[in-house]
Amino acid sequence: RWAIAYKFPAQQAVTRVEEIILRVGRTGVLTPTALLQPVRLAGSTVSKATLHNEDIIREKDVRIGDWVTIQKAGDVIPEVVKVLKERRTGEERIFQMPAQCPECGSQVVRLAGEAAARCTGAACPAQLREGIIHFASREAMNIEGLGPAVVAQLLKAELIRDVADLYYLRKEDLAGLARMGEKSADNLVQALTKSKGNRL
Repeated sequence: RWAIAYKFPAQQAVTRVEEIILRVGRTGVLTPTALLQPVRLAGSTVSKATLHNEDIIREKDVRIGDWVTIQKAGDVIPEVVKVLKERRTGEERIFQMPAQCPECGSQVVRLAGEAAARCTGAACPAQLREGIIHFASREAMNIEGLGPAVVAQLLKAELIRDVADLYYLRKEDLAGLARMGEKSADNLVQALTKSKGNRL
């Protein structure tokens, strides 16, 4: 109780916003992400930074082509701190939230009182993919070896259509996937079987 924790100020770097893309999450929320000119920051090379939602973009007035100051929030997640407006040339572009989902083309809606814009597509492939990734994550079923890259491959190969299909996968089904050797396939099938016994 007598100790005082001193936190050093976060390291900052200057880089350029080359593009703003959208990521569709498992609940349909569209999250804008700034693609940055790669820059070294706090021990790693940063090339992306979350912009959270459309309101944050408007509040900070972040435009495609802007020079910005970035830092790692909590020393982990890269974020845009401020825009260097004095470096603007007039060629910067204002970001607009699309009316259609970039993944499935369904209508994008923003409910009154919410900051998030959401995809309304019930069969949106991005929502399906992110939902399965979450299902397999450590916070949920904790299925080792079933990361985002493997989930994307399984969906692309049409080996799964939902989380239930995971439990019908056999070792021979997984053999054709990239970077999936016999041992990895065996381990994944075992991890899936083990997850059936998870406690509530």
